[in-house]
Amino acid sequence: MLNNMVTSLLQHEAIKTTLPKAKEARKMAERVITLGKRGGVANVRLAARIVKDKGVLQKVFADYKTRYATRPGGYTRIIKLGFRRGDAAEMALLELVDRPAKSVPVEDAEAAAPEAAAAE
Repeated sequence: MLNNMVTSLLQHEAIKTTLPKAKEARKMAERVITLGKRGGVANVRLAARIVKDKGVLQKVFADYKTRYATRPGGYTRIIKLGFRRGDAAEMALLELVDRPAKSVPVEDAEAAAPEAAAAE
């Protein structure tokens, strides 16, 4: 289960899960990104133990290697989201640091423009 969570995190760059699962997945994701930064066949094989999707593995060893080249660690962050309605489990957002911001669709940008002008 944790391997799949780490794969999803590296693919989508953010996942929503319970806090204990996020803390465990964070450890594994940080290790995989560190292996990606080092490069080499041995490190690819070690990372492939956790990340089963070849496309995600290539993303780690290409994109994340360059994105986090100067960062000494701390590639993920956990943001607490409160408690889940059904069973009151503490929820958290596990995301990669320095992930690109999502672009705002044109319709939303036009709707936000009059509100910003009114605030001034």
